[in-house]
Amino acid sequence: MEDNASAPSGPAATGLTGAANAAAANAVTDDGRPGHLLGAADIRRIAASAGVSPTKKFGQNFVIDPGTVRKIVREAGVEASTHVMEVGPGLGSLTLAILETGATMTAVEIDPPLAERLPDTVAEFMPEATDRLTVVLHDALTIQPADVPQFADGEPFRLVANLPYNVATPIVLTLLERFENLDSFLVMVQKEVADRLAAAPGSKIYGTPSVKLAWYGTAERAGVIGRNVFWPAPNVDSALVRFRRFAPGAGYDPAERRDVFALIDAAFGQRRKTLHAALKKMVPAAAFEAAGIDPTRRGETLTIDEFVRLAHAVRTVAEAPANNAGPVAGTTAEGTAMESTVA
Repeated sequence: MEDNASAPSGPAATGLTGAANAAAANAVTDDGRPGHLLGAADIRRIAASAGVSPTKKFGQNFVIDPGTVRKIVREAGVEASTHVMEVGPGLGSLTLAILETGATMTAVEIDPPLAERLPDTVAEFMPEATDRLTVVLHDALTIQPADVPQFADGEPFRLVANLPYNVATPIVLTLLERFENLDSFLVMVQKEVADRLAAAPGSKIYGTPSVKLAWYGTAERAGVIGRNVFWPAPNVDSALVRFRRFAPGAGYDPAERRDVFALIDAAFGQRRKTLHAALKKMVPAAAFEAAGIDPTRRGETLTIDEFVRLAHAVRTVAEAPANNAGPVAGTTAEGTAMESTVA
């Protein structure tokens, strides 16, 4: 998440007095259990003891309001039977709220001091939950299933996270690509990013992230989060995005993803150009005709279904015996798909 090092971080910035924070942290949960969550004073004490200061490099802004993290967990539908991945757990505010439900979780943290400190925080505030937490020191952008054997059984899991805002979109698209059993997520991101992820075709903010996310499932906005619940307070607004992946067999063919994403990248790489102009090196006229798509349209008007249909048409035209158009768009001459960007 983008941070603002010059933002005020005292009670005036949080909107909560020390007493109010303590009361919120020690409030009972919806099912009557006592709370064990972090308030502003706890966050600053833990950060000081760990020698940690929020850094812009990792997009760190720590949530200091127990009510906010409980809202995130509630909106995510986390319960005792849920297996959760959290990316960027930071000092543990959201981690404790997830564990409070009885869920089992794996926290992926890139910052070594934070990864080392997190188990101690859980042991201090929620000792009964220590055996349900696994901490993995890794960059979420490069993580592979082999790095988190906790998810190797193929059982569905959920992503619940306050994502670093500077890499939020690449993280969700990378995880969806690499973990087929990631069946849903509820993430907090910059408000403008949330708007783009959930945007509909034809809107000004509909773009590459919107249509690529639609390949995997359905996304929607799930609320706005104020700036005063963070330390340090960011200079951007935040929002929640809820996503549910298509059920197995109900989505698109994973083998076609690279070809489809190559078309998406090209179409939005020259956003104001027509499809004919933006895709002229990839899509022959016969493919537009076969797909039933007007080449004078712009990429921002196409649904994910239309991009998939166009990719099918390109392949069909290229494979026709009388066609001399060359290899399929997004592939090499040998037919091996080229990797497209995820963001």
